[in-house]
Amino acid sequence: ADIPVIPDLEDVQEEDLAMQVAAPPSVQVNRVLTYHDLDKDLMKYAAFQTLDGEVDLKLLTKVLAPEHELREDDVSWDWDHLFTEVSSELVTEWDLGQAERED
Repeated sequence: ADIPVIPDLEDVQEEDLAMQVAAPPSVQVNRVLTYHDLDKDLMKYAAFQTLDGEVDLKLLTKVLAPEHELREDDVSWDWDHLFTEVSSELVTEWDLGQAERED
């Protein structure tokens, strides 16, 4: 009675699984905080100004750069252009090093 039974292939084929659809997973979406919200929270709550209750981060939080200084424009890179630019800079540095050694 305790021995598991392997079902026959014919029994499995009789079941129509094509019409059965699994329920989608339920995911709770949380709002992602903006830099502005994080900055306000960091300055407002003293709990964020210490790490593990021992390390004081107040000095660090005073000198953090604001968001507008950290933003950069997106620049697309072209492999050929980037390779040419880097290789020409390396050749220039190598030539300057050779000239200094000769002097």
